[in-house]
Amino acid sequence: MYFVYVLENETGSHYVGYTSDLFKRIKGHNSSKNRWTRKKGPWRLAYKEECRTKKEAFLRERQIKRYKGGRAFKELLAKSLNTE
Repeated sequence: MYFVYVLENETGSHYVGYTSDLFKRIKGHNSSKNRWTRKKGPWRLAYKEECRTKKEAFLRERQIKRYKGGRAFKELLAKSLNTE
């Protein structure tokens, strides 16, 4: 099982990624182990989606990254907030 996720920080910046261990990965982002996210945290989980395979997760991550900043990306995050 893999997860595609979107993290959000206090300034409204987003980070999109995929992993097989979601909580360990988020902890890594918040503990400065990731070069891009190290000085931009703290991060919170804004969206997650389960995928059956690594390839499926990778392709979905790429799709979401293409959405980033656009209407589809905002709708994805809004949908996530409405289901919590």
